[in-house]
Amino acid sequence: MTGAAPTDGAADFEPHRRRLAGLAYRMLGSVADAQDVVQDAWLRWRAVDRTTVDDPRAFLARIVTRLCLDRLKSARAQRELYVGPWLPEPVMDEGSFGLEPGAEAALDLSAALMLALERLSPLERAAFLMHDVFDASFEEVGAAIGRPAATCRQLALRARRHVQAARPRFAVSADEGERIAAAFRDAAAAGDATALSRLLAEQALFVADGGGKRRAVMNPIRGRDRIVRLLAGLARKSPGPARTYLARIGGRPGYVTLQADGTLQTTALEIDDGVIVAVHVVRNPDKLRHVTPPA
Repeated sequence: MTGAAPTDGAADFEPHRRRLAGLAYRMLGSVADAQDVVQDAWLRWRAVDRTTVDDPRAFLARIVTRLCLDRLKSARAQRELYVGPWLPEPVMDEGSFGLEPGAEAALDLSAALMLALERLSPLERAAFLMHDVFDASFEEVGAAIGRPAATCRQLALRARRHVQAARPRFAVSADEGERIAAAFRDAAAAGDATALSRLLAEQALFVADGGGKRRAVMNPIRGRDRIVRLLAGLARKSPGPARTYLARIGGRPGYVTLQADGTLQTTALEIDDGVIVAVHVVRNPDKLRHVTPPA
């Protein structure tokens, strides 16, 4: 970039904004925090002497990674005080956090992948995402996280194994996913135990995140029969008819619900081999500020 005409840097920053947002969201699990990090990166980019930067893409990836690692230090302490299960903020607009075709596992925005990333150490997460998502060399990863390239390679390898283990074995088409999501929504609303049993895998998992601000089950529930009993009971206690619309949530089939009492929630489904293996419900209003309620 030596000799480039002085500008505010937007021409070199904007082509990378979406990838930077994708990297930050996968690091933090928060739409709002990811957007804040990208804005902070933009302010730092404007202030730097850009004639000294040979590769804006790699430079910006390092900035975003360091900003995310700083936020993760405080986020981990806050997570220990979190009430009930934690789920990432649901992503409704995949395009804002998407990446070009490439590292298939890293493209995923599902709660299952985000929870797999959450179980990694911050450095493992950073090494995996910078290398597999942003296609950075391990030398560049090392410069960002302050570790030798060989160490970064091992960090990314361990992370990749965890991520791959969390991915479903069989892909689900958009049409099949929408059909299953609609059937599950209707069966859950009606408390139809027979229909729910047909849709859920025997060892399905149900997780609800209310953050202590909305009523939600306080522990993950494992097993089809237990989930069916829970949903049938919730249907009987429903405060009234709800409005819903089907949606892609984190790239997975699901739906948005506005309950009669005004409670907004998202329900995302992990589907494998034609059955639902996980149900992820977000009810914490702090995580739903960007979600549009059904009209």
